[in-house]
Amino acid sequence: MRILIWHVHGSWTTAFVQGPHTYLVPVTPDRGPDGLGRARTWDWPDSVVEVEPERLRDEHIDLVIVQRPHELALVDEWLGRRPPLVYLEHNAPDGSSPGVPDTRHPAADLPDVTTLVHVTHFNRLMWDAGPTETTVVEHGIIDPGHRWTGELDRAAIVVNEPIRRGRTTGTDLLPAFSRAAPLDVFGMRTEGLAEHIGVDPDRCRTRDVPQSDLHAELARRRVYVHPVRWTSLGLSLLEAMHLGMPVVALATTEVTEAVPPGAGVVSNRIDVLTDAVHDFLADPPHARTVGDGARAAALSRYGLSRFLDDWERLLKEVTR
Repeated sequence: MRILIWHVHGSWTTAFVQGPHTYLVPVTPDRGPDGLGRARTWDWPDSVVEVEPERLRDEHIDLVIVQRPHELALVDEWLGRRPPLVYLEHNAPDGSSPGVPDTRHPAADLPDVTTLVHVTHFNRLMWDAGPTETTVVEHGIIDPGHRWTGELDRAAIVVNEPIRRGRTTGTDLLPAFSRAAPLDVFGMRTEGLAEHIGVDPDRCRTRDVPQSDLHAELARRRVYVHPVRWTSLGLSLLEAMHLGMPVVALATTEVTEAVPPGAGVVSNRIDVLTDAVHDFLADPPHARTVGDGARAAALSRYGLSRFLDDWERLLKEVTR
């Protein structure tokens, strides 16, 4: 197939484009949000082809994957027609009025959307999709290999914009975690985090490393901490599990499904979580054993081949 998809979520798209199709990605001169083109920090195959918007009317397109509401208008403007449409929702409802249980999905009342695809069962449960057909295709991860060494007795966290996102990503919980272990926080716009939360800079270091170096850096830390209160299932958590890292996470959204017993410690009690972080730092052999369990669980549920097979079945059904 020839599939039109915007470059919106780099990590997710990197897994998706490993399939057997041709993926047309819009590109504009400014490489803005609607024309970002091919990834520059992830390794994408040659089957991902950049296409200028003015050329799309002449392109054969079997399917469009929409990820943001305004992309439907771009389909009409740039293609002048509507091929079969799948709406891919990466996120959980944001909790704004009228509240999570009643949040209507943008695709709920769009007759041209064949299927609304969620990336977690939790998200599907929380969005009100109305009469639109919905399904779930859980995440798939390109296996980075078992790379955990745990040589640094520090805890790793991956989060973008923790100061702006605040309680959503558990930024207010970091002082408690920093008392259990020194933290290394990786991600964009993390500068000034220690000062913001009132923690000694050595207990909360921030790092913005290239994507190509992130896995190696994470794997040197003893434990991965996921303090996020409300978001879709973070790919960084699944990547840490693939690396063989023991994980400590809040029991929110899809985490309880993703981290089974033996793969880490999941709780909504902060004392339980901070005690677990302390224990992993104090006992590297225990951390290794639990990290092995995390890797086995992640490979079983979030492997790339399962992800691609699920999408292949869906794509064939939508376009038949």
